[in-house]
Amino acid sequence: MIHTRSGNAKWLNEISHRNPVWMHTSDAARMGLKDGELVKVHTEIGYFVNRIWSTEGIRPGVLACSHHMGRWRLEADQGSRWACALVKVEELGNGSYRMRHLEGIKPFQSADPDSSRIWWTDGGVHQNITFPVHPDPISGMHCWHQKVRLEKTSADDRYGDIFVDTQKSFAVYKQWLAQTRPAPGPNGLRRPLWLSRPVRPAEEMFFLKKS
Repeated sequence: MIHTRSGNAKWLNEISHRNPVWMHTSDAARMGLKDGELVKVHTEIGYFVNRIWSTEGIRPGVLACSHHMGRWRLEADQGSRWACALVKVEELGNGSYRMRHLEGIKPFQSADPDSSRIWWTDGGVHQNITFPVHPDPISGMHCWHQKVRLEKTSADDRYGDIFVDTQKSFAVYKQWLAQTRPAPGPNGLRRPLWLSRPVRPAEEMFFLKKS
């Protein structure tokens, strides 16, 4: 599963359709948490609610959660129904928003008979937007390794809940932007020629055009 490129791959969605929070068994024991229990992961700009998976395969004191899961849709017949949960987005004021799951994945009728055979209900948690943009000062790409705070959920928390303060997000972005090198780079480059990507643009697109 990779970003948005595999959201319609039904076989991949059947194999992998949830993204629990990985934590070391010692951390889970210290907090009195059991596998599958809901936790709230706080970031600089909000939080998300997900289930935990305790494992020896991660360093103590570190949490991990795949960002390739948790696709969502606002309308029942919108988006990939193989992978997208139906959600409601509420504006809470002052640039704050909450997303809440209304319905998970379920079978549906389509030209593909396999759509009526869907057996999984979980589409994961969309944690991506709860993290502010931390541009790498050299490449400009987003840095995902960030400090978080974990706590047990309250009675009002639900699986898949997301809260984001966009004003805080923009403030963090400006702090990190101040650390980056403004374009253009050497010889008018807007992007290093050695920075590869799956489909490489024409070389002239790496340079800023003079007005």
